Amino acid sequence: MKATDPLGRRWVIQCKHRRNGARGSAVGTPTLQVLSGTARPVHGADVAVIVTNGRVTRLAVDFARQQRRHVVDRQTLAVWASGSRPLGELLRAVPPPRRPTSLS
Repeated sequence: MKATDPLGRRWVIQCKHRRNGARGSAVGTPTLQVLSGTARPVHGADVAVIVTNGRVTRLAVDFARQQRRHVVDRQTLAVWASGSRPLGELLRAVPPPRRPTSLS
């Protein structure tokens, strides 16, 4: 999914459904590598995110941090889906707005 938020940031979000949720196969580093290879160079992303209803390997989380990508696992997804906090607040180090807007 591609979107631009009200602050002008371009978001690229890839969703990975796991049939058995947290008990299913974990999202691994190869998935993050594909996102890294396309999010910024192909789609112009300021914020690149993997969302899963399952779990993510420790190596994938480490890779995401190194590459300034974001991971939303099952627990974070539950908080986001509850509507109590917007996604931007749940992620670490979301970049500043691209351009000044009436909301900034």
